[in-house]
Amino acid sequence: MKTNPIAKRFEQSFDAEIRSRFFKGLDFAGPAGDPGWFGPGSAVWYVHSHLPTLILGLVSAAYIEGLDPSISWMGYDHSRLAERVDGVPTGNFDPEGGAVRLAHSISFFIGTAYGSTASAEKLARTVRAMHHTVKGTRPDGLAYDADDPEWLRWNYATVVWGLATAHERYHRRPLHDIDRYYREFVRVGEALGGTDLPTTKAETAECLESYLPRLALTPIKAAQTGPNLRDSKAKAWEPGSEFMDWAARDMLPKWAQRLALYQPPNPVKLRLRRTSLWFALNALHEATGPLKEYHQAQKRAAGKKANPFISTAPTAPDPILTREEIEATA
Repeated sequence: MKTNPIAKRFEQSFDAEIRSRFFKGLDFAGPAGDPGWFGPGSAVWYVHSHLPTLILGLVSAAYIEGLDPSISWMGYDHSRLAERVDGVPTGNFDPEGGAVRLAHSISFFIGTAYGSTASAEKLARTVRAMHHTVKGTRPDGLAYDADDPEWLRWNYATVVWGLATAHERYHRRPLHDIDRYYREFVRVGEALGGTDLPTTKAETAECLESYLPRLALTPIKAAQTGPNLRDSKAKAWEPGSEFMDWAARDMLPKWAQRLALYQPPNPVKLRLRRTSLWFALNALHEATGPLKEYHQAQKRAAGKKANPFISTAPTAPDPILTREEIEATA
């Protein structure tokens, strides 16, 4: 148990709000000698051990992901992000739903990084099963399908870009070779069914920009960004807040900033904001340190590194389950 007051309070809050609810069934302490998918010394272990930048990266990834109209409608029709009354979306953002989605994402990216091999595989199966249920039709008549290889590639690129970019900009000691993270993280994308995935920073940037002709700022996205969040009740560090919206848009590639109508503040104010965020994220990490799951994984792996030649791609079709069945086993 951490002894300083900030770390103790953070640990208690994380345990009550996330670990006890969203880490169920995940094993970080055993079996002995199992390095998991990545293992000690990996770039993924290093990047994901800094939880504040990991969370910011996930928020940024979700932002750029939603510039795909199909994903906007997937979220509106199927996720907890949309406020619902009697099951019908109202068009408003649901802060509680956003917090649940973020918690699930934290569980997934901590579990696949530090969990046992079996735990990482379990998480991947659960996400693939959920993707199998996300199918529908946009209001303009275009069908969407979360199993579409093109969608999987876009989704993967947004996630690895978000996590790596937040790490590069806001980590106190970022990796000198960020491409090592991009190469390793492909294992996560392949486990979710992705193919032909980018493996470097340059390839990922090229992949993202190549989708520009099919991207747009939908009414759903526009209502959840920029000046429309000025009356948001979310706390500054929560998804859906005006500040987190600024932080996400400020990290976007230039072409995406233009699409999202992002107008950066003057250079002095911009530097002040980025510096303040840098200090806040690193001060929190210095006070709390890595999660206890990181230390459990270190002890479990005992210095063993993962086999880089083992593929995580699915080897057999997944059973078709309902959303209720998936959530019951998650």
